[in-house]
Amino acid sequence: MKKVLIGLVVLVVLVFGGLKIFEITNYGGTTYYTKITNTGQRVTNRDDEGNKHTIYAYDLPGFDERGGLQQLKFNANRDRPLRKNAFLKVTYNDKKGVTSWESISRSQVPKAALAKLE
Repeated sequence: MKKVLIGLVVLVVLVFGGLKIFEITNYGGTTYYTKITNTGQRVTNRDDEGNKHTIYAYDLPGFDERGGLQQLKFNANRDRPLRKNAFLKVTYNDKKGVTSWESISRSQVPKAALAKLE
C-alpha cells in the first residue's frame, strides 16, 4: 500500500511538473516594453459563418530592462486601434512571438527602455 501511494505522489508531481515546463516554454518569455507610435494596420477578416472581425496589426520596436532591442509583431483584437503614445509591457516567446501584452503607465517602464523609446 505504501509503494502505491508513493508511486501515485511521484506520478502527480511529474505530471504537474511537466505541465509547468510546457507552460513556461510555450507561453512564458522575455519582457519587453514598447510605445504605440502608430494606429496599426487595420485587418478585417471573416470567419466560417461570414461574421466580420477587425484586428489591428502592429510592428514596433521593444526594449528589455537593459535596453536590448527586439522587433515585436502583435495583434490587438479590438474594433479600434490602441491609444497612441501608450506604453505596453509585452511578453515575447522565441517560438511564438508575442504571447501577451498589457498597458502600463510611463513610470512602470524601466529607465533604460524608456530612454530608447523616447
